[in-house]
Amino acid sequence: MNHETAVSNAREIADRILAPAAKQNDKEARFSSEAVAALGPAGLLGIMLPAEVGGSALGPRTLAAVVATLAEADASAAMVYLMHLCATATIASARPGATVAPTLKDIAAGRHLTTLAFSEAGSRSHFWAPVSRAKRNGAGVYLTAKKSWVTSAGHAQSYVVSALSPDGTGPTDSTLYLFASGTPGLSVAGPWDGLGMRANASAPMILDDCKIESSHQLTDDCAGFKAMLEIVLPLFNLGTSAVALGLCRAAVAGTAAHLKSARFEHLGQSLGESLPTLRAQLAKMQIDTDGLAARVDDLVDHLERPRDTTMLRVLECKASAGDVAIAVTSTAMRVCGGAAFSRHMAIERLFRDAHAGAVMAPTGDVLLEFIGKAVLGIPLF
Repeated sequence: MNHETAVSNAREIADRILAPAAKQNDKEARFSSEAVAALGPAGLLGIMLPAEVGGSALGPRTLAAVVATLAEADASAAMVYLMHLCATATIASARPGATVAPTLKDIAAGRHLTTLAFSEAGSRSHFWAPVSRAKRNGAGVYLTAKKSWVTSAGHAQSYVVSALSPDGTGPTDSTLYLFASGTPGLSVAGPWDGLGMRANASAPMILDDCKIESSHQLTDDCAGFKAMLEIVLPLFNLGTSAVALGLCRAAVAGTAAHLKSARFEHLGQSLGESLPTLRAQLAKMQIDTDGLAARVDDLVDHLERPRDTTMLRVLECKASAGDVAIAVTSTAMRVCGGAAFSRHMAIERLFRDAHAGAVMAPTGDVLLEFIGKAVLGIPLF
């Protein structure tokens, strides 16, 4: 599969499966198993995996394009897919002693959905600092933890889980582990009923004295933090920025369609023809959306050709994308007026989904703190 085929497949799934069901799935907070079932046969679950395990060996450019395409139809499904790709990249980068080839082959074959389980209430948006700790008990290692915001909770076949290492001494001395969905002691702790991204099943999960198989320890002891920053963070920030871009594109398209179709019958004109103020607001939405697209492309270029400014771009892109998505969808709500507020359009869902992105760890406020430190030459941690 090449880049063009991947994006084309994503567009077909978005049009045929995601868009028709997005409104009802959002209303019911229903996870779209149909979306996952379509992504697998389309070859999209393993797009970044190497060819030797059956993947397409595509890079961040394809990730961004596919995620944005899915998000235009349903941001919840796009987030499910993004978290899968982040977890897949982490599994693929496992230490030499880990037994992950069967999982990777299942992912590439479209039979396996995975996700991340990093966040905990005790460290909140500082996802890189778990408060749970793996413990040695006799000859084995076990983990008891309460994870929050686990996308695809109860639907994924595996979970990449973080925890402090048994002998770790600091808050970043973590290790990453892979748990199968059927692991004894692993369970979903409650329902998901969010304001936005309602159909991605981001529910809490509990690990109750779950045994850690040595073959499923993905990183060396205390090397989880490094994997989070070098593997997960760049892809996650790029992907969430692409979700924001998809939301903006959908908001522009929906607003333009409304301004063309809604009419002042007594004037014989559409809203767009009659009100230059609304045309101006639409123009600003388009400018902001194109600006975000350029920023996403810039981050892709930095990830493809790393340089001194790459990490700064990683931090900046998500921080900016969250603000742009909120601004564009907020303007869409105002321009579309009663039709948007009465939920006759998808604009209201886009508005709520855009706000969800800003509070995903690392939050916009945390990113601004990191960016400020980076500009001043202050260590981030």
